Amino acid sequence: MEIIVRAAVLFLFLWVVTRIVGRSTVGELSTFQLILYIAMGDLIQQGVTQQDYSVTAAVLTVGVFALLTMGLSWINSRFPRMRGITHGIPVIIVRDGVPDLHRLRTERMSLDDLMSSARQKGIRRFDEIELAVLETNGRVSFFTRAEGGADESAHPDII
Repeated sequence: MEIIVRAAVLFLFLWVVTRIVGRSTVGELSTFQLILYIAMGDLIQQGVTQQDYSVTAAVLTVGVFALLTMGLSWINSRFPRMRGITHGIPVIIVRDGVPDLHRLRTERMSLDDLMSSARQKGIRRFDEIELAVLETNGRVSFFTRAEGGADESAHPDII
């Protein structure tokens, strides 16, 4: 029974830590962050099982983590208002070409990181962005301005 309580407590601790650390996808983690998360997993295992290497302890630990993960998914599907707490909410970080510096600072995202994400989508300047949204998974969705004015000559068929 003690292993189940330990697993539940450490699961909740890991959930809180990942919510506090911020929104990053695995592909965007630095080498140090990735190593830190792997080491954290080993440390958690030791804390849960107290060096109990039995199959029973492993099954109980993984089972508790799986049940709590399924429980969070069930809560999210059943109570939509809880999604903001469990997964976060998307936030607008650029509006009409102007980055929201306060929001970027709150989300611990630099202008360089934002511009790097924009360049990957073929966006060269902030003024091309009508809206940018930092999604709950750490990715940025960009909505660019409709083409017009000087670009019409490049597309003569468009009226």
